[in-house]
Amino acid sequence: MQVTRGEILRRGLMHRCPNCGGRELFEPGKLFALRRECPGCGLKVERDEGGFLAAMSLNYGVTLVGFLSPVALLWHFEVLSGTAAAVLAGGGAVGVPLLLYRSSRCWGLANYYFFFPHHLPANRDGRTDAAGDQND
Repeated sequence: MQVTRGEILRRGLMHRCPNCGGRELFEPGKLFALRRECPGCGLKVERDEGGFLAAMSLNYGVTLVGFLSPVALLWHFEVLSGTAAAVLAGGGAVGVPLLLYRSSRCWGLANYYFFFPHHLPANRDGRTDAAGDQND
């Protein structure tokens, strides 16, 4: 295997292509526009329908556990007033996912290839079926 699982994770954390390590997964000048494929190696970044679910789940979990739960605990132990907690929770529920959008898309992509590293073009052995799809 040419690209190891450790390398896939490292590239995901650094917002790079899991196949070639390229840095241009998002359209230049556009904050939320993910490219359909990596310009360096042609890896299909935007996978099939539902390919965004891993990123959405990661984003939701980080927002809930890392931000909203501490706010709720601070409110429960009366460190924050109800109004302050509500404003903070509302702002965080919108702001944190926006701030983590790019990271969660890269982490979701790395997560997929961590479990299926043989699906990366760099790790394929060249076997394809009649439709031109990679055999697993």
